[in-house]
Amino acid sequence: MKPIDVKRSTVTLDPDRTHVLARPFRLMSDQRSIKIAARVMALPEYKVHILLEGVRAEFGDRQLKIDDFLRRRFNEVSPYLLNGQRLSEERKLLLGGYFTHEYSLEAAALFNPSMVPHPDQSDMPDGSLRFILSLRATAEGHVSSIAFRSGVLDANSDITMDVPSRYSLEPMQVPNSTFEKPLFERKLQELRLMGDFNRDVLNGLPDAFTMEELRASISRATTRLSTLERQTAKGTARETLMLARSNYEVEFRPESELSERVLFPVTPSQSNGIEDARFVLFEKEDGARTYYATYTAYDGKMILPQFLKTADFLRFKFITLNGPAVENKGMALFPRKIGGRYVMLGRQDAENIYVMFSDHLHFWDTMQLVLEPAFPWEFIQLGNCGSPIETEAGWLVISHGVGPMRKYCIGAFLLDRDDPTKVIGRLPEPLIRPNAKERDGYVPNVVYSCGSLVHNRQLVIPYGISDYATTFATLPLDQVLAAME
Repeated sequence: MKPIDVKRSTVTLDPDRTHVLARPFRLMSDQRSIKIAARVMALPEYKVHILLEGVRAEFGDRQLKIDDFLRRRFNEVSPYLLNGQRLSEERKLLLGGYFTHEYSLEAAALFNPSMVPHPDQSDMPDGSLRFILSLRATAEGHVSSIAFRSGVLDANSDITMDVPSRYSLEPMQVPNSTFEKPLFERKLQELRLMGDFNRDVLNGLPDAFTMEELRASISRATTRLSTLERQTAKGTARETLMLARSNYEVEFRPESELSERVLFPVTPSQSNGIEDARFVLFEKEDGARTYYATYTAYDGKMILPQFLKTADFLRFKFITLNGPAVENKGMALFPRKIGGRYVMLGRQDAENIYVMFSDHLHFWDTMQLVLEPAFPWEFIQLGNCGSPIETEAGWLVISHGVGPMRKYCIGAFLLDRDDPTKVIGRLPEPLIRPNAKERDGYVPNVVYSCGSLVHNRQLVIPYGISDYATTFATLPLDQVLAAME
């Protein structure tokens, strides 16, 4: 294999402990929450004013529109108050403050990046590309969320990152978002939840229904059951609502900056992290384009591949994946259909690379083995480093391999454009190995990426450094393709 000119960037994205997110502070018991609320209620009004002004002075420059967040938190904890109590606006905000905390979402690491073209390419000089970088931000409790940055690749593929905002924001749940009844029914069948009870529930729903309509239909169906039947149906109802909560939409304020937007875990399946999002710009058969991302939901015990969808990085739809092929980490969607079907890479056995085909994005039933470890630097396991990139030579897949001492390296292989189950080339040596400056971090001896792109015949690979920080490498695409064996 001829040496490939690897240009490591001087741009490094390090974790920033000043990026703090206002989060609900949840106590272990309702009893404690009631006691705290009672203590705040006992304060005289002048003391409430002094304490609230102190909160504003200390945290107001760290949080955008802090009063709005505190007011929302008060509305959420108001059930802990006695009925009929009248409160001043300041006391409501102070109560919200006692049930809020700051979370430093990047305190431990900012890594495993995915790179896609920005939806807005206006005012770009010839040969330049504005891009979005998604990143895994990890902090207290090893909980991971998705953060974003943006930048520009110039005509020479040199990288300039935009200065990020100092603020961080969570999105709001989209009110009255709807579920498609046939699709929801299919997901229930996949989960073996489609018995008589849920048939009754679905019969009471329109073809497009909201979460509130689902709750109401479950309540009506429950009242028609006997006491004994209700006990049996309780678990089914709970799992049905959990499925609905896992398929949800959120949106950020239009005036928010991209770097302020944070997708933080909110559902039970994500409770310990949203990990390693692999974004891809997907082109539909009619030419329309949207962004999808596979990610790993982690609840502390189980890992589960899931989907994200967005057109503008303002509004995001979270989608559960179903089917026997939905296992393990590291799924990556191809950027278009092949032969009229969706195609995705996976690593279901934690060791080899598979290809899956499906007629529906949400359901994946079968998989076919396409690549096994062959070289010493990948003997432990193989995996993809993001969605395949279409080139004239074939589908270029950036991969990772794990070798002795659990050292991760980045490599590549090539799949046939018309039949991606055929491997038509692979690199016998890594493209990127962790160098002396990249070996130390949260998890040492690791270089890892979740999505690259080609710009002006240059392969641009953003990658995480030992699960701590992020940098970039640029390689001539023609050299990479020529080195395939």
